[in-house]
Amino acid sequence: MQGADRGQAGALDGRGLRVAVVQARFNAELTGTLWRACRDELRSLGVADDAIVHVEVAGALEVPLALSALARRGGVDALVALGCIVRGETYHFELVANESGAGVTRVGLDHHLPIANAILTVENEAQAWARAEDKGRDAARVAVEMARLLASLAAPTGPLTP
Repeated sequence: MQGADRGQAGALDGRGLRVAVVQARFNAELTGTLWRACRDELRSLGVADDAIVHVEVAGALEVPLALSALARRGGVDALVALGCIVRGETYHFELVANESGAGVTRVGLDHHLPIANAILTVENEAQAWARAEDKGRDAARVAVEMARLLASLAAPTGPLTP
C-alpha cells in the first residue's frame, strides 16, 4: 500500500554483493523507470556496477524463468523482478499477475535466494507512474537487506541478528 508504514531497515550495505535484475519489456517505458531507479539505488547502497546483472525478457510471465536460470547459474546474492501489469478488460490481468507472482515466489523458495518482487499490478498507467520510481528503489533496498539477512542466518555460529 502506498504510504504504508514499512518501518526502518537501518543502514544497508551492498558492498560485495552481486545482484541480478530481470526486467520485463512489456510496458517498457514504465519498466525502464523501475530499472533505472533500482540500479541507481543499488549503486547508492554500494553495489558495484560490475556486480549488477541486468536481463530483459518479453513480459511478466517470462520473468520467473529468467530468475530461475540466474539462480541455477549461481554467483548472485539476490535477485530483483521488475515488471508492470496494467488491468485490462479481460481476465488476462489476473492470470498474468497471479502466475508471475507465484513463479517469482517459487524461484526464491526453490533456490533459497532472496527475490525483491517489483512487478507492479495496477488498475491504470497513472497508478504505475505514481509508483515506478519508489518501487524500483524499494526493490533494490529489499534485495540488499534480504541478502544480508539470509547470509547472517546461514552462519553456523553467532547471534541470529542481521
